[in-house]
Amino acid sequence: MRLAAIDIGSNAARLLITDVIAGPLGSTEFIKTVLVRVPLRLGFDVFDKGEISPGKVEKIIKTIKSYRLLLDVYEVKHVKACATSAMRDALNAPEILKKVKEETGLVIDVISGEQEASLIYENHIAENMTGEESYLYIDVGGGSTELTFFSDGKLVFKKSFNIGTIRLLKNQVTEAGWDELKEFIRSKTKGYHHVTAIGTGGNINKVFSLSKRKDGKPLSLDLLRDYYKEFSNLSLSQRISLHKLREDRADVIVPALLIYINIMRWADAEEIFVPKIGLADGLIHILHEEIRLRELEV
Repeated sequence: MRLAAIDIGSNAARLLITDVIAGPLGSTEFIKTVLVRVPLRLGFDVFDKGEISPGKVEKIIKTIKSYRLLLDVYEVKHVKACATSAMRDALNAPEILKKVKEETGLVIDVISGEQEASLIYENHIAENMTGEESYLYIDVGGGSTELTFFSDGKLVFKKSFNIGTIRLLKNQVTEAGWDELKEFIRSKTKGYHHVTAIGTGGNINKVFSLSKRKDGKPLSLDLLRDYYKEFSNLSLSQRISLHKLREDRADVIVPALLIYINIMRWADAEEIFVPKIGLADGLIHILHEEIRLRELEV
């Protein structure tokens, strides 16, 4: 079975095509076939002006049309599409999504921050780790950060905060906003045994790649601090040149590191695992479960 997910975030839009096959002992394996990322950067419009500019609307339409063509070429019959923080805040989102549907046939759902956190959790990465830990999922995007906390095999909380990389670059995160996040994390993780972080999002994936760590090995909080200090002392052009970063990654990686570092400090987490999964992967898992349940009903 071949499934696809489209995630329209505040910094980029992603198309993920995944083959789902039966594994050993009745397990299900998800094999990523195609991942296409387009840096639409919608948050730079929305968090400034409250809506998406005509130029960006045209780019959205062209991007989804190109995704539609790829879906046809790969003969994908089932697709799930969603949009997050920037589209949540954009005043003209309803008319844009209507136009997308009319021109491509694809329906894009605007999901809440809590729904976004749930979809990240759908990957169930922590369930494969030791039961002696508490795990805090941290998904940092351009417009918001989603947290999901999981201890002793149970979901403790999921919460979304309007603190994201583009909002930080636009100086739209107040001290009060940071304080609310800090108090929430400290109060909600207090009393739980040792907390380990699980990081998702393009920025932490890039840091993991730069670190040359082996898959499955965590990054330390101290290492994130080192990268934050290094990147903060480099100009945008130096980050691009020295670390071979795209411009749309080089500017947001510093505020992303700040968010991860602060959350880990407040949760007393010394390590972060980076399983290279994200919202699109969660959408694939949900879509697969929906199809499975429909087939059982027939």
